[in-house]
Amino acid sequence: MPGGIWSGTIAFGLVSIPVKLHTATSSHDPALHQYHAEDAGRIRYWKVCEIDEEVVPPAEIVKGVEVGDEVVLIDDEDLADLPVSSSKTADVVEFVPAEQIDPIHYEKSYYAEPGDGAEKPYVLLRQALIDSGKLAIVRITLRRRETLAVLRPRDDLLVIHTMLWPDEIRKPQFTAAAGEARKQELAMAATLIDSMTADFNPEDYTDAYQEALADLIEAKAAGRSTPGKQEKAAPKAKVINLMDALQKSVDAKGAKGRTAQQAAKKTTAKKTTAKKAAAKKTTAKAAKKTARKAAAKKTTARKSTAKTTAAKKTAASRRKSA
Repeated sequence: MPGGIWSGTIAFGLVSIPVKLHTATSSHDPALHQYHAEDAGRIRYWKVCEIDEEVVPPAEIVKGVEVGDEVVLIDDEDLADLPVSSSKTADVVEFVPAEQIDPIHYEKSYYAEPGDGAEKPYVLLRQALIDSGKLAIVRITLRRRETLAVLRPRDDLLVIHTMLWPDEIRKPQFTAAAGEARKQELAMAATLIDSMTADFNPEDYTDAYQEALADLIEAKAAGRSTPGKQEKAAPKAKVINLMDALQKSVDAKGAKGRTAQQAAKKTTAKKTTAKKAAAKKTTAKAAKKTARKAAAKKTTARKSTAKTTAAKKTAASRRKSA
């Protein structure tokens, strides 16, 4: 990984753990820029003042905010005077049960790499969090902004998730759905959920759009014809009766499950047949080897018997001559 975006210390009571933070996620989207269709010239954007319509150099640009009808300008010197924390310490302020934190608060994720000599306290905090089943709430300053964050164990590492402040989370501007589910519907929904329950494995899922886009870029770069348009699936007909929809869904999942089981049985049968065939071949080869060895023994025995008989005749002949 690169050098990291932050170096500092996690303060756990009187225990200090030097760490370095690394960005844990990245986008796999390709960088699609804008170009002039006629000559492939890159389209650039200039920062133009809307009053005099002149291009403004970076040195003359400041930040600002509209307050009523007035624009309040804020330059770097103004921002430098703000009481922004420059602390390099992420203070653990409390520990909370994981289920008490709504995931909507999570913003960005960072891996915490242990610094030199920090292995023992790092492992201690990681294992203590695992054993307690709790998460640590920390205050940390990243890029001149103090933020709340969650510190949690993930495999052999500690991970920090920065969090949104409560007033940064929008409240819904609509009312929730009214009504009540019937027992039969809940029972059928539970059956459907059971039929679709599996262990989550992220590698089982792929971004079909990005794969198709990558194929398109590769084809155009190589001068090949681009893939044709894929036909969109016909929209599913609306099902008026909720129980019918649930039942059909359960039946469909059951059919898929049976198909999968049948395919698995066929695969197992093929493997069994292949094993039996291999075993027969092995047995046949062994029988041939045994037969060859037996034949060789018989041949050797015959030769030995012939040699013995010839030796006896020679000896008898010598005795007669004597």
